[in-house]
Amino acid sequence: MLVTIDNVLTAEELASIHKMLKQADWATGQSAGTQARLAKNNLQIPEGSEVLRDLRVLVMRALNKSSRLISAALPYKILPPNFNRYAGATNHYGLHTDSTVRYLPDGSALRTDISATLFLSSPEEYEGGELVVEDTYGMHTVKLAAGSLVVYPSGSMHQVNPVTQGERLACYMFMQSMVKDLECRRLLFQMDESLIKLRAQYGESHPELIRLTGLYNNLLRKWTEC
Repeated sequence: MLVTIDNVLTAEELASIHKMLKQADWATGQSAGTQARLAKNNLQIPEGSEVLRDLRVLVMRALNKSSRLISAALPYKILPPNFNRYAGATNHYGLHTDSTVRYLPDGSALRTDISATLFLSSPEEYEGGELVVEDTYGMHTVKLAAGSLVVYPSGSMHQVNPVTQGERLACYMFMQSMVKDLECRRLLFQMDESLIKLRAQYGESHPELIRLTGLYNNLLRKWTEC
């Protein structure tokens, strides 16, 4: 299930991030498994960077305000976001899948159910650099407006096409969902989307809406693993 979410960041938040990114140091060979590292050719802000903590706080606050992200991902744990840069010689990330297990700063493990990319550069600022995600329905090419987010299953084969001109800045992260099963998560998301539309049309107090909301919550209770 690939879901896009517009305007996760406000214009002010995006401006603050760009200001901090200009102060950041960048390094290669960060945050990838052994096989993925062979395909990885980009720059990343390394752990220990003075600006990384502030960047992460800003992004996490924005994520927590996104009701569509919560509906689509049902996040239980989110690995602290990282930031990458594609430009010049470090301009692509070849076909790969993300590692199944990542470790949080406290040493606990996170199962990567969902991967997410938060676009920080406007599409007109660079050529190429599309995120390409493969699933059972084919290849999906994603290049969103700055401040917008895409989430997709971490087990999907995916790549970032070469950036042939300009600079592509992005934030990426991994999530463990409260609902491990992708199909269950998809059904809950579709149900929640319909409930939102029905509430707007009929109000919160409609008896059948109350029943359907109860059904949604009971399915969530049945499928939640945390």
